[in-house]
Amino acid sequence: MTDGFDYDLVIIGAGVGGHGAALHAVDCGLKTAIVETAEMGGTCVNRGCIPSKALLAASGRVRELRDAHHLKSLGIQVGNVEFDRQAIADHASSIVNKQREGLINSLKRVGVEVIHGWGRVAGLQKVSVTTDLGEKTITAKDIILAPGSVPFVPPGAQIDGKTVFTSDDAIKLESLPAWIAIVGSGYIGLEFADVYTALGCEVTMIEALDQLMPGFDPDIAKLAQRILITPRDIETKVGLLALKVTPGSPVVIELADAKTKEIVEILEVDACLIATGRIPVAKEVGLETVGVELDRRGYIPVNDRMAVLSAGEPVPHLWAIGDSNGKMMLAHTAAAQGVVAVENICDRPREIDYRSIPAAAFTHPEISFVGLTEPAAKELGKAEGFEVSAVRTYFKGNAKALAEAESEGIAKLIFRSDTGEVLGAHIIGLHAADLIQEAANAIANRQSVHALAFLVHTHPTLSEILDEAYKRAAVH
Repeated sequence: MTDGFDYDLVIIGAGVGGHGAALHAVDCGLKTAIVETAEMGGTCVNRGCIPSKALLAASGRVRELRDAHHLKSLGIQVGNVEFDRQAIADHASSIVNKQREGLINSLKRVGVEVIHGWGRVAGLQKVSVTTDLGEKTITAKDIILAPGSVPFVPPGAQIDGKTVFTSDDAIKLESLPAWIAIVGSGYIGLEFADVYTALGCEVTMIEALDQLMPGFDPDIAKLAQRILITPRDIETKVGLLALKVTPGSPVVIELADAKTKEIVEILEVDACLIATGRIPVAKEVGLETVGVELDRRGYIPVNDRMAVLSAGEPVPHLWAIGDSNGKMMLAHTAAAQGVVAVENICDRPREIDYRSIPAAAFTHPEISFVGLTEPAAKELGKAEGFEVSAVRTYFKGNAKALAEAESEGIAKLIFRSDTGEVLGAHIIGLHAADLIQEAANAIANRQSVHALAFLVHTHPTLSEILDEAYKRAAVH
């Protein structure tokens, strides 16, 4: 099978993307090795999705049990609710360890060789691995790069890991500052604001752009601000740049007008979380040895088959998946890209459909979306010559949401006015992260609301939120 190579496939990076690619490669009969320099599982398992969801689950219970008004509406009364910060942190750490062990065992079980060290491309079909014992070169018919990403720290922000830190440190929950500033209002900032406020901290959220949650559909962002920010101990500062962040007690933040860069306010807080996104790990993976240049944002250029590009043309037998290519920086996107890359390695042409990949913020309540926002859909319609329509349905009209006394939220469906093809869906409300998958499948299959309106949904369930949306859209 290896045709004179050490392996059919060598994967550099054992995050969710590399792991998924390795398992699929074995299923396809490829002799596979995976190279990892840090903890198995990458960002998602160790410093991202898994520990943050554990923190959100625990802090969410605290918020719910302290919401006397909500509980009283259900006929429930509870006494004083207390929590143990360290126990919550230990819960997150325990989940991480279990997930990591599960990942390692799954690779061992199917015979993937795990090589610990720093892997880099050393030429076509060659990988050099630097370990504690020195450097060795291995050969592979194909190479998949999955080196992942790290938190982006803007110029002027000094990180000490204690008073000024990124999400890498925040997931350890080593302290609960009385007053914490969060720089950035994307997924990471929103989720940690949810955790900190539930556990009694005051939050100041700083966003350099002129609106909060700039990546979300405008209607969802507006409602999210009303549900997730306004009623909580969250102060917002929009259109302001955290020009300089100095660790200490207190942390000193120099806020500047985002347009003029003039200092307008000095903020002193107990701690500061830098949640300004992530940047790829791509500079040190040896791409120069095969003539590949990173794009202007530092990402590895790829096509929709995950082949690495040099001057627009695929480099033979070299592929890149996950955060390092910047297409859609989500763990499940990386896993999907890994499968697509392996399929193409096996001469079964396959491309990835980014429009059908959903995303979610696990706040309380959750936010999820798939496909296009309404402004993006209208822009596409203008370019391709079709009209766009949108309908909204409300959790307050859903029997299951009312039974749960969790009726805040909406679902917004965006579709072509002529064919009814679903272009996007955006949900904020109870279990939004689970509900979005149905719309994602509809987009993947390019289904029309005229067909979806006849599907039967279980009653009473939250899934009827989308059922009602399809029916409204079909007669729009």
